[in-house]
Amino acid sequence: MSGHSKWSTIKRKIEATDQKRGRMFGKLIRAIEVAAREGGPSVEANMTLASAVDKAREYSVPTDNIDRAIKRGSGEVEGTRYEEVVYEGYAPGGVAVLVEALTDNRNRTGQEVRHAFTRLNGNLGDPGSTAWMFQRKGVILVEKDSAPDEDRLLELALEAGAEDLNDSESHWEIVTEPTAFREVRRALEEAGVKPESAELTMQPTVTVPLDGGQARSALTLIEALEDLDDVQAVHANFDIPENVMAEVG
Repeated sequence: MSGHSKWSTIKRKIEATDQKRGRMFGKLIRAIEVAAREGGPSVEANMTLASAVDKAREYSVPTDNIDRAIKRGSGEVEGTRYEEVVYEGYAPGGVAVLVEALTDNRNRTGQEVRHAFTRLNGNLGDPGSTAWMFQRKGVILVEKDSAPDEDRLLELALEAGAEDLNDSESHWEIVTEPTAFREVRRALEEAGVKPESAELTMQPTVTVPLDGGQARSALTLIEALEDLDDVQAVHANFDIPENVMAEVG
């Protein structure tokens, strides 16, 4: 398993603070608008929109805000038009990085992303330099302490359409194809299994192990990128042991 999934659980606790919550609301609403514009306003028919709405609800974004974002995205009401931009590069330690952004000003966003890479000892790469190392997947993390035994969890996940179940120290990581993600999550919840996190993400196909010093440097760059207003998600292929992740995170 990629250490980046573990980092996602730590980020969730950080983002729950008041200081981070307002920024997350803006990013989540922007993702809903773009998903509705690209795939239509139906949550049932638009997988990307469904995922964006589910994530917004996890962060307690009010329903009215979600509904207005869908209407802006579908053109029912006027709003700012955002476009999707992807940046690729490397963090310290040779970690491949993929940055997904939604912006109304490509020049501004590009300058901010480039500055973060340069300032924190990373390298911004050319298009295609790191994207080949990632695949779009659904990733569901379940704490072992609250999960059924491994055989039962594997049975539930596979019957619902999951690809794999991985051991990730204190968590189980369930991997799905994007099209099966919502069904697998629903099946787990109906069986009383509450995920620690569940999201559509870019899963690395190869990983880079990092020690304490390299881990801190890589995570510093990744967190700086995630803090940029236009950046929606940062994916990386580092693999950091859980005890080191907790210490540096």
